[in-house]
Amino acid sequence: MLGTDDAQSLFARAGGIRGLVSTALPVATFAPTSALFGLVPAIVAAVTAAAAIFAWRLLSGESLRPAVLGFAAVALCAGVAWFTGRSKDFYLPGIWMYLGLAVVFTLSVLIRRPVVGVMWAWFTGRDGSWRHVRRVRRIFDGATLMMAAVSWTRFLVQYHLYDADREGLLAVARLAMGWPVFVVTTTVIYFAIRAAGRTMTVSGT
Repeated sequence: MLGTDDAQSLFARAGGIRGLVSTALPVATFAPTSALFGLVPAIVAAVTAAAAIFAWRLLSGESLRPAVLGFAAVALCAGVAWFTGRSKDFYLPGIWMYLGLAVVFTLSVLIRRPVVGVMWAWFTGRDGSWRHVRRVRRIFDGATLMMAAVSWTRFLVQYHLYDADREGLLAVARLAMGWPVFVVTTTVIYFAIRAAGRTMTVSGT
């Protein structure tokens, strides 16, 4: 049966709240430092924050996956900003990532392989039989379309602020549309997983 353990497994692989806060910290460090001291100090501050998070997780014996991914993402963003010489370009890789996710989520529903369902099956070691249960597929379609809508919104809002050179608001949007939104989407996915699990149990799949 698909239940709490499966949902907790998905959440743990995403790094949990602590991992999401760790991801937000370099952005929260970069934005005010850039406004007060300029691009280079901001890059140093963001990379230092990411390195500190990595070291903290290493010393505490926690999962390094979120820290490694976070550090790599910050390094990429910092590299792009340093190369172009524009602090707003620190946010550009994330903006294009949101566009890529939006397209993937949307297309996955169109080809009847909703990402949320596919990822659930992969993480929990299940086969593809869930796709033959219409109600389950519709549940995962709905959850995936929700993720698509969130990704499209993130892209459109942040690209508009980027294009308008509203760097301060762009930083606020990146933080506000980060882990707080993740908490909401994770909750929706959790209930989708529970509903799908009950349906599969009833159908004997």
